[in-house]
Amino acid sequence: MPKPKAVKAQADKGPNNALKIASDPEESESLAIARGMIAPGFRHGMVHAQILKSHFDGSISAPGLGDYADVLRERGGKAAGGDLAFASRMLAAQASTLDTIFAEMARRMACNMGEYLGATETYARIALKAQANSRATLEALAKLHQPREQTVRHVHVNQGGQAVITDQFHHHHAQPTTRGQKYGKADEQPHTTGPAGGPAVHGPALPSPDPCGQGLPVTGGDGKCTVQDARRQR
Repeated sequence: MPKPKAVKAQADKGPNNALKIASDPEESESLAIARGMIAPGFRHGMVHAQILKSHFDGSISAPGLGDYADVLRERGGKAAGGDLAFASRMLAAQASTLDTIFAEMARRMACNMGEYLGATETYARIALKAQANSRATLEALAKLHQPREQTVRHVHVNQGGQAVITDQFHHHHAQPTTRGQKYGKADEQPHTTGPAGGPAVHGPALPSPDPCGQGLPVTGGDGKCTVQDARRQR
């Protein structure tokens, strides 16, 4: 059984507290260390290590600062690539925890109701705050997985200066793009549609001061000049 021994020997090395920095030959060592220490993985790894160290009570298998930093760096890389799995699990867990706080504070409020008005008010306030934050967290989770809707307005100026405004709805899904996905050409004209793919929605036409004249002012380079009298002189 050589393989388990190798794994056990590797685990007995203790926590990983090393700071991993990608070296660049064009920068100094101090600059590389500063860049690595202000990275999100290292700074938030210190917070995780400080908060969770009491749960291990000096165990040799306790994670080190480098271990937390590596996990956070991996999660950050997935999030930057469009992976929403961790964000979904985190929001769902937070909403559940906030709901548990609401239920406990509501129970304590009920126990003090009628005898201790100050404690009742305090527990009620905490319960309502937890309830509001739980609802906001669930709304953020639902928004994370719902497609975004964008309205684009097109203005078409017809002959005679009449303008017609049409609405076009685009649905953007919160999903990462994959390689090989085909996109429409940039020079194609947009298709004007109404809500949910229905007929085009036409807004009110803009008024024109002179329907028979020019829709837009026409500039000239000669400036103002005197016009001859068209009436025949007798």
